Amino acid sequence: MMQTEPQPKLSLAEWVTFSIALFILAIIISLVGYIWMNEEDKPPILSVTKKQMIREIDGKFYVPFEIVNTGGETAESVQIIAELQIADKVVETGEQQIDFLSDGEKEEGAFIFSQNPRQGQLTVRVASYKLP
Repeated sequence: MMQTEPQPKLSLAEWVTFSIALFILAIIISLVGYIWMNEEDKPPILSVTKKQMIREIDGKFYVPFEIVNTGGETAESVQIIAELQIADKVVETGEQQIDFLSDGEKEEGAFIFSQNPRQGQLTVRVASYKLP
């Protein structure tokens, strides 16, 4: 016959430690599940705005802008294009690329033109992005 040794009984300190660890693990699993269930799979929503102040320095015109992602996912390789039209003709263009823009993130930058943007129509827009 095979004899088995009796299992040692757990002390109160071991039970308390085990209970606390189990409670923390349950909280972590619950939070991960909650985030997973409530996560919205919205695509990036990108909006770019020109700042009101155009600066002139050494004959160059600096046009600041701000881009914001208000969507749910991160956008990568965000391309922003600025076109300056004077007398219905595109006279200058500029291009910016932002590596990534996560949900709620803002980035700022500036386009630099050799002609005064106040003398024509300046269009700043998001041209493209890719998903990670």
